[in-house]
Amino acid sequence: MKLLAVVVAAASTAACHSTAPPAGTAPDAPAGTADAAAPDGAQAPACVGLAPASGDTTWTLTSGGLPRVANVHVPPSYDPTRGMPVVFNFHGFTSDAVQEAVLTAMSPAADAEGYIVIYPYGTGTPLSWNAGACCGTATATNVDDIGFVKDLLALAEQRLCIDPARVYATGMSNGGFLSHRIGCELADTFAAIAPVAGVDGMPTCNPSRPVPVMEFHGTADPLVPYNGSSVLGFDSVPDTFTGWATRDGCTGAPVQTYAHGDATCMTYQGCDVTLCTIDGGGHTWPGGLPVPALGVTSTDISATDAMWTFFAAHHL
Repeated sequence: MKLLAVVVAAASTAACHSTAPPAGTAPDAPAGTADAAAPDGAQAPACVGLAPASGDTTWTLTSGGLPRVANVHVPPSYDPTRGMPVVFNFHGFTSDAVQEAVLTAMSPAADAEGYIVIYPYGTGTPLSWNAGACCGTATATNVDDIGFVKDLLALAEQRLCIDPARVYATGMSNGGFLSHRIGCELADTFAAIAPVAGVDGMPTCNPSRPVPVMEFHGTADPLVPYNGSSVLGFDSVPDTFTGWATRDGCTGAPVQTYAHGDATCMTYQGCDVTLCTIDGGGHTWPGGLPVPALGVTSTDISATDAMWTFFAAHHL
């Protein structure tokens, strides 16, 4: 699950370059679009007494007795009187929040679409999240990362005008595992999740409601194998997919909702569970910064753009 030092090196150059979608990225995302500003005609909640806060800041807080940190990106279109959607974007094992922002190019996407991005930091050396089967000292010492997420969201609600009905979670690798855990345990708070290169690592998962899920995974992932690993204790991607379908009460077989080049998305009808598979894809973020050491990065779908289309269609 390592994003390796190659991401650090790439970050120093990629951060200064264009963040437009890679050449060959498909223009259309999987089905399920909606107006992000007013889903289903709903009005964003109003706020008073908050100062404008666009740009990038770093927040610190204490949660579970530990000092915690998160980087926050607020787009120029932020209106301190009108609630804005929020995406929590969790980095992978051994990575960090700065690398995650570069890997996913989510901040420029947020500027274009109008949502806030929160990039939290894990704990330990190397940094990790407690997400059941994965990973590092966070799991070994049972760090309360769910408590941290709740505390961080509460801080965001104090400092920013956010829409509590439109809070979402994504993450890469160990961060993807944590996104699954958030779906299991914070379904009443997060409207949808979109893990990348991470499977459900929780021994039990009993969400309080059907959770919209969009997953991305490569068939040649060397660190979180597509077909699972009994040695690592990782479920397979298909089992994670069908697991969410069962919890959400999906019926019938999934149907193809997207196909372009090496990217294919399958969606259960009558519910909101989608798996986007990258044929030959590695432990990488589709459409994101290539990390050759971890395998092929698809340019046939942008996970960042596709998940936002998915997120924008769902709210509590």
